[in-house]
Amino acid sequence: MYELIKPILWKIEPETAHNLAIKIIKTGLTNLYKEEINPLLSVKVGNLRFPSPIGLAAGFDKNAEVFSNMFKLGFGFVEVGTITPKPQFGNPKPRIFRLVEDKAIVNRLGFNNVGVQIAKDNIISKLDRFIPNKLGVNIGPNKDSSNRIDDFLNCYKSISKYSDYVTFNLSSPNTPNLRDFESKEIDSLLANIDSIRDRSKDIFIKLSPDLSEENLIKSVEKIIKYGMNGVILTNTTLSRPTSLKSGDCNEDGGLSGFPLKSLSLKQISIAYKITEGKIPIIGVGGVSSATDVIEKLSAGASAVQLYTGMIYEGLGLPKKINQELVKYLENNGIQNIQEIVGASQK
Repeated sequence: MYELIKPILWKIEPETAHNLAIKIIKTGLTNLYKEEINPLLSVKVGNLRFPSPIGLAAGFDKNAEVFSNMFKLGFGFVEVGTITPKPQFGNPKPRIFRLVEDKAIVNRLGFNNVGVQIAKDNIISKLDRFIPNKLGVNIGPNKDSSNRIDDFLNCYKSISKYSDYVTFNLSSPNTPNLRDFESKEIDSLLANIDSIRDRSKDIFIKLSPDLSEENLIKSVEKIIKYGMNGVILTNTTLSRPTSLKSGDCNEDGGLSGFPLKSLSLKQISIAYKITEGKIPIIGVGGVSSATDVIEKLSAGASAVQLYTGMIYEGLGLPKKINQELVKYLENNGIQNIQEIVGASQK
């Protein structure tokens, strides 16, 4: 079905096409892909168990409108957001650019969303529709906030009760100075999070692919020190590989998709040597096949997330990856997908 409507969507401006896709998914399109997930793919991530290591990254379902539909595609977990305390329009349009030749996207959306109250109401209305799948909520501060730590904390306190985990997004390149929280302000933020957190809910911290090795190590060490439950690597990158071919590749914003794959993998490998299994890593960036998943898990990720890959490969991608992963495990005599986590690091 997606393959039939994709040519139409791709003739439309990207953000308009995305909004149309959300409306179409609400009609029940994902029911066509529904399939039970093989128990071989069940993974433990922090204190949670995901039916599959394949998750939907934040950015697709910004306002928690269709997450219960997305589980039917084969996702073991879905992360909604980024959600801010107050509604926010985001940056001026146009702000999404398709890099078709590179299987990539550049976006400078700037946390456009309906705000935490409406997003919370959307989640509450669907709370009974996704067990045993897990729901994550990605949160961030408003751009014009005078106290971004308070924004993070207030947003967390408002919505954590209605999710399985909360991700603190410190790494979007599209909110000025947000990435300061990855380095010079990380102690203050993490200490405040630790002081108010609900310990029955996992907390993940999402970091940038553009951190130097030294700063990545420092950040991960502090995430462990303050008792966070995991790290997500990585957000979009401000870097631009010389291999890019598409005309819009130098637009301002974060780059996602295939060109991010190797950079994300490098950060996962570095972080895994620091975590030593103490906390899990969720790998994001350039995932569009079972091979990509195996590569990231082998480097040290316990699970992965995708988004841009689905734009290019279609809504059937998570189901296809799940099926190919099961074949890989059976062909190699592996009892559970978790056995390959960190395999290339040993």
